[in-house]
Amino acid sequence: MMKRSLGILAGAVLLLCAAASRADDYSDTIKLFEEAGQSKAFFHNSYGYAVFPGIGKGGFIVGGAHGNGRVFRHGVYVGDTSMTQVSVGFQAGGQAYSMIIFFEDERAFKEFTSGSFEFGADAGAVAITAAANASAGASGGMRDAVTAGKYYKGMAVFTIVKGGAMYEATVSGQKFSFKPKKA
Repeated sequence: MMKRSLGILAGAVLLLCAAASRADDYSDTIKLFEEAGQSKAFFHNSYGYAVFPGIGKGGFIVGGAHGNGRVFRHGVYVGDTSMTQVSVGFQAGGQAYSMIIFFEDERAFKEFTSGSFEFGADAGAVAITAAANASAGASGGMRDAVTAGKYYKGMAVFTIVKGGAMYEATVSGQKFSFKPKKA
């Protein structure tokens, strides 16, 4: 019981850290992904994308993650999204990361923006690692990062770790919500 409480507490602390995102955070995060190896190409051939500047993740046996983001269609901001993840299994630690999800076509975009979308345990993300000459101000400047991303069921996911350490062998799923931009 104590271990579970500590895991929930660690997750809650990280969630609070990731809760606030400024407009500059979105453009800075998009720029990082635009400069990151193969993820750059996805900006040119995708229907749209969802960007999360800061997601906090933590746990001990039971874990969680949460972050807020924005959704873009053809580079135009169309609404807000949030991601919540629950995981169970061997895990310990906490981590903060940025994430971007590219939508290959209108069908994938509509599926994600339907209001409540979930990634199952079979969905994977390409982790972009920091280059040796990381640019100042970013925990992991990704200019020279090399990735091997591809669409899976119309979506491609990339992450950039911002800090922390998380050890895990878990089963988890991510749930996303979407709210259209107010006119």
